[in-house]
Amino acid sequence: MQRGPGQVGSTVFTAAARNQPIREMELAPIRQGSNDLLRWNSSPISEANSLSAKGFAFTLRSIVSRSISKKGACGMSRYETLAKMLAVTASLIVCPSCSRESQQHMTIRVSGSDTMVDLALAWEENYSQRHPNVKVEVSGGGSGVGIAELIDGRVDIANTSRKMKGKEIALAKQNNNVEPVELVVGQDALAVYVHPSNPLEAISIEELAEIYGDGGKIEKWSQIDIDHQACESDEIVRVSRMNSSGTYFYFREAVVGKRRDFKLGSIARSGSKDVVDLVASTPCAIGYSGMAYATPDVKMLKISQKKGQDAVEPTKENAGSGEYPIARPLFLYTNGPSQGFVKDYIDWILSDEGQRIVDHVGYVPVTAVQQ
Repeated sequence: MQRGPGQVGSTVFTAAARNQPIREMELAPIRQGSNDLLRWNSSPISEANSLSAKGFAFTLRSIVSRSISKKGACGMSRYETLAKMLAVTASLIVCPSCSRESQQHMTIRVSGSDTMVDLALAWEENYSQRHPNVKVEVSGGGSGVGIAELIDGRVDIANTSRKMKGKEIALAKQNNNVEPVELVVGQDALAVYVHPSNPLEAISIEELAEIYGDGGKIEKWSQIDIDHQACESDEIVRVSRMNSSGTYFYFREAVVGKRRDFKLGSIARSGSKDVVDLVASTPCAIGYSGMAYATPDVKMLKISQKKGQDAVEPTKENAGSGEYPIARPLFLYTNGPSQGFVKDYIDWILSDEGQRIVDHVGYVPVTAVQQ
């Protein structure tokens, strides 16, 4: 490469280590009065013509050596300043992680409730757009899975649709030397779903207990005075959740009974959406899941405590007012008080912006939000 008057040299390098486009950087000190300026002329180049970051550092060292060798009789060259500037530039390219917090990427690990997966993913998507240096990794598996991973120290946040049990709290404290901190981030109405062809519109908790509970006597739709012509067998197909699910645990306590187990023969599904999908394709089925998973392919039933009482529709308004009988809080748990970027994320979830997402997904915010 030929040099023009006053040109020290030029180099081509790739900035792949910084995940930036490959550019050609031409270094040309320009003398203006008594000051030397550094001009960077950038243009895209092909990867084939680029050097690695290490090659660029080697080229810089060569330029520095030539620049320092041009010292005059006074002992101080006008290129020595350029050499120092190039040395700083090389350190930023070869060691991008040395450029402090502005280039650091932080990961928040979240696991737990399948009921909350859609909500957690909506939070993650919105938060990541505003904080690109923070990566939120979301996985489901059920409240029990999230709690187990929090106890083992494998996640920063456990999403749960039930409270942690006393023995789980004790184990977390034993393993991590801190007590888990509980935060309520929303509220959910647990809906009971049937196929749209089912003429049933309302059901009581005592009837649900006899359908789902061990020893329960209700096995057929006709036993609750329903002539379900689309269900030729008249047999009630019970759809439930896996026993690692917080929804399973809550339904057992609130509907089946704390001292009563589920009746054998239910079809267990791992996710909230899976329950709704199966009910939508099975005329004889009944199932329970979060109201946020409702689709036009299923019917949500009104619920009363006892048969003959006024039944209440599962809506955000009725869940928030306490009128709907099987509404429950949605929780986040951390090992001890959250700190740093995890605290910033949780504070954002509880902010007006985070709570608007709770409302948009179909749950009840814990505070009134501005629309």
